[in-house]
Amino acid sequence: MTVSVLVPSSLTREAEDKREATRKLGYVARAATIFRVDRLLVYPDRDGETGRFDGGFVNTVLRYAATPPYLRNEVWGMRDELEYAGVLPPLRAATQTGSESNGSGSLRQGIVTEVGPEGRVRVNCGLQHPISLNVPPEMAVEEGERVTVRISSRRPVRAKLEAVPLPGLTIEQSDLRAALGREDAGVRIAASRFGEELTVGRLETLAGRIERDGMTVAFGAPERGLPDILGIEASAVGAAQMAADDGDDGVEPTADPGFDLWLNTVPDQGSEVVRTEEALFATLAPLSLRE
Repeated sequence: MTVSVLVPSSLTREAEDKREATRKLGYVARAATIFRVDRLLVYPDRDGETGRFDGGFVNTVLRYAATPPYLRNEVWGMRDELEYAGVLPPLRAATQTGSESNGSGSLRQGIVTEVGPEGRVRVNCGLQHPISLNVPPEMAVEEGERVTVRISSRRPVRAKLEAVPLPGLTIEQSDLRAALGREDAGVRIAASRFGEELTVGRLETLAGRIERDGMTVAFGAPERGLPDILGIEASAVGAAQMAADDGDDGVEPTADPGFDLWLNTVPDQGSEVVRTEEALFATLAPLSLRE
């Protein structure tokens, strides 16, 4: 099961300064980490960007936040976008562990610091010193490349490279329609105040599908929700939703670029505006519940 979250490049459009913009992105990354999101994708919203903190800034700060602390200096160095990286809340991502007989131990990210002879490399993976590891035959690595290391013992150190995706939260840039069209997109949900209100009954219907197929949830930007970003009239969203059968998760395809459901996860909201980082917590919490 794969869980993906889509946020726009205009995510920090209302931030007064770089410090506030950085802090906001930190809470987006933290929400994604808390609810074990696999991919956090930034989709373009050029019309909503203010120019100060565009998609490049958003992508860089999110990728930095998702980088394990022990690798940040080596991977990123000094960059203007990261001037206020110190205000980012720690993600403290839970360690991924293996359960099968040949997959015991924990997975963590490392970075190749040196490529040596005879198929060996030195890798910094947050231990006291870089460690020397054999490169599996199916892998080809270069200096500076990030790799997955399985550590089965720290004293003495026992570890090996794994030819699997990097553990933890992945940050990518993607077109909205392309992200919704991925084979592992699962249930494709648009989070919007104009969508169907989330109820206990609706959640019960969704939980089984999400647990089986995974989900992709898209969010809008401050004062610029998904209908505005997509150029869709809010009334069209509501009409399409009302036209769907009670037991059907789909909406009319003319209302969106490929969503299965427009969902309001903060019904009867008490504030005029729900910030994107708040909407992530409010949405991912109930949708993470299982039957």
